[in-house]
Amino acid sequence: MKIISWNTNGLRATAKQGNFIPLFSFENPDIVCFQETKCEPDQLDDATRNLKGYHSYFSYSKKRKGYSGVAIYSKNIPDKIEYGMGIPDFDDEGRMIVVYFKNFVLINGYFPNGGSGPERLKYKLEFYDAFLKFINKLKKSGKNVIFCGDINTAHTEIDLARPKENRENTGFLPIERAWIDKVVENDWVDIFRYLYPDTKNVYTYWDQKTRARERNVGWRIDYFFTNKSFVKKIKKFTTMSEYYGSDHCPIVIDF
Repeated sequence: MKIISWNTNGLRATAKQGNFIPLFSFENPDIVCFQETKCEPDQLDDATRNLKGYHSYFSYSKKRKGYSGVAIYSKNIPDKIEYGMGIPDFDDEGRMIVVYFKNFVLINGYFPNGGSGPERLKYKLEFYDAFLKFINKLKKSGKNVIFCGDINTAHTEIDLARPKENRENTGFLPIERAWIDKVVENDWVDIFRYLYPDTKNVYTYWDQKTRARERNVGWRIDYFFTNKSFVKKIKKFTTMSEYYGSDHCPIVIDF
C-alpha cells in the first residue's frame, strides 16, 4: 500500500498548474492526503473533485473561505470517516479527517501555524494537546494508527537549514518542539527519522519569497507517524523534493 501526504497550499491552484493529476497517474497511490486545500469541494472542477478510480473526502473551514482545509482521496471506501476530533473550536477550521480501515486508522491533519501572535500560538498548542489525547485514545483501543500532514514544527536542529536563526520563531520554538518530544515519549514513531536517523538536508517546505528551494534552505515540517507496533510494516519512505506545485513537497510511505 502507498500513501502520499502533501500540503498543496491551495488545491485549486495545484490542479490548474497541472500538478494534481500527475501525482496520481505516475505514482499510482492507494491514498493521497492533501492539506491546506483552501477550498470547499464545490469550488473544484468535477475532474478534480471526483477523480476517476478514487473516492474523495473533504473538510474545510467553516469560519473563513479560502483558508485551511484537508482532503483524502482513496481507492478503497473507508469503513468509517470522522471529520475532526469532536471539538468544534478546532473542527470548524477544517483541519482533520480520520478514516478507518480494517487494519489501520489514517489521520490527515493540517496543524495550526502559531505565527500570527500569542493567541494563535496558544491555539496551536491547545490543538497539539487535544490531538495527542485523541491519538493515544485510538492506540489504547487497540488500533494501529498512521497520522500524517503538515505539523508546522521542525523537531530537531537537523530538521531545518537555519536552526540558530530560528530558535525564537514559531515552527522551531522550544515549546513547540517539546510537544513532538512528548509524542515520541508516548511511543509514536517519526517514520522518516526511524528509517534515516542521522540524515541531514532533507526538507519538505521552502519559503517561496526568498526562492529558498533553489538553495535547499528548508524545513522538515511534514511528517508520517505511526505507533511502535506498526512501524515494522513500513517498507519505504520517499521525500519527493523534485515535485513542484506548492511551497511544500509530497512525502510518501509504502507498507
